[in-house]
Order: sequence, then structure tokens, then C-alpha cells
Amino acid sequence: MHITLGLLVLLALPGVFGRTFTVRNSCKFTIWSIRFSVAIFTLLLMILSSQRPAIFTDLNVAPNVPNHPTGWEAKPGSSVSFTVPDNWKAGRIWGRSFCNFAKDPGPNSCLTGGCNGGLNCDPRSGTGVPPATVAEWTLEADGNRDFYDVSLVDGFNLPVRITNNKGCPVADCPKDLNPSCPSPLRGPRDPSGNPVGCKSACFANLDGNQGNSPNCCSGNHSTPQTCPASGVQYYDYFKSNCRNAYAYAYDESSGTALWTCNAALKADYTLTFCP
Repeated sequence: MHITLGLLVLLALPGVFGRTFTVRNSCKFTIWSIRFSVAIFTLLLMILSSQRPAIFTDLNVAPNVPNHPTGWEAKPGSSVSFTVPDNWKAGRIWGRSFCNFAKDPGPNSCLTGGCNGGLNCDPRSGTGVPPATVAEWTLEADGNRDFYDVSLVDGFNLPVRITNNKGCPVADCPKDLNPSCPSPLRGPRDPSGNPVGCKSACFANLDGNQGNSPNCCSGNHSTPQTCPASGVQYYDYFKSNCRNAYAYAYDESSGTALWTCNAALKADYTLTFCP
């Protein structure tokens, strides 16, 4: 298996393509590098911790998908660009860490962000397994606007930033939340015991009932009125560190979660890991 930072993009269906999306690895370190005194163990960890971003389009919303072959290398400091339809809907990109697709080609192939399909996420069910920092887009939506955000609703695994070439707002979570993640949310951990993910209160199931939970905004708490931020455990941890990201499902009321850009501008977007 290549020890690289790669990107997975689903094959395109016929459509109109007009936007350029760039995914950049700006980490100042080798993502898969973990320092140990025993060289052979270090090599093993390098293989297991190879990280690959992924992209998913909810085909139940619209059939428009990015136009790019799946799987390519993107070494630290490099970037890759591809085109997406002007009307791309319900699209998401996230990073996967500590992957071993040869051993397990399914959703447990990675410690964070794995998906059905392994290396190639299934086009129907291949959303990332939490915890994962997710970048989301819906282009040419209500009011002829692009909507985009960085979501921590599924928890956190990597710092990310969304920028564009038209001066529209930046969405980001630029801080590494793993080292100081509250202990009830911490994990999973790499082979050295360090956390590589920070779960949301919902995914951690802190109140013991995800089907009727104020942390998940589910059941009796399924509306903005019945699921205020004050009822979500550790909301302040995520929001104070990543002000320009979704800290829970109904975070629009914060005014710093969901961002828009005039779709007529035909903005191109850049997603940067470790901004």
C-alpha cells in the first residue's frame, strides 16, 4: 500500500461541470509519521497510519457528482484539483486516518473516517465513520446561493479550512482538537495511545439514548427549539476552538456555522488540511 496522502473521488455521471475544487495537504509534518525508537515498529505504524481523504455525494438528493478518477497520491505540501457540477448537492469531503485497506476493506479500514467500500467509498452508503471533520457543500441552492460549512457534528479528526476565490467567507476548524479533547470524548487512539479523534457528545452516546437525545437533537429534541446549544454537552469546547464550524446539528443560530456565496459568482473552492 502506498504510504501517501491520497484523495478518493467518485466517478462522474453526465452533467455540467463548472467549478474547480482543490484539496491541499498543508500539514507541516508527514501525516503518517510517528516517532518510535524501534525502526521496524515505526515502519509498521507508517503503513497503518497512511491517511486518505474521501468524497461522498448523497445521490438521494441529486445525481451530480465530481468529475475525477478515484484515488491518487497527494504528498504533504501537494494539492490536487478537479471539477464539480455548478449544481453539486449534498457533497462532503473528509480525511481518513490510520487506514489499512488490505486488512479490512470495509468501514473499519481506518481508525477515523472509514467508509463502506474501503479505499473507494460506496456511492450509496459510503459516508465517513465518526469521528471525522467534514467539509460540506450544496451549490446553486435556495436564493441562488452556494452553501458550505465545516461540520464537527460527527466529531473531529483533522484541522481543515474552506476558502474560495471570490472573497466569500472562510469556514474552518484550524486547531487540532485531539490533544485537549475532553476525556469522555477522546478516541480512538493510535498504537502509541494518543487520541486521533475527538467524538461528538452524540457519537460518544453520553446520555445513553441516541434515539431520543439532546446531544443528538433526536426524538423529542429534533427541532431547533427543543435542541438548543445549551443542552449539548461539550458544545463550548468545539465552538470556542472552532468558531467558524458547526458544533452541533442546529448551530445555524450561532451565525458562524453555515456560510453562503452568491452562486452567480461561480466560486471555486479550496479545502486545506492543516491550514
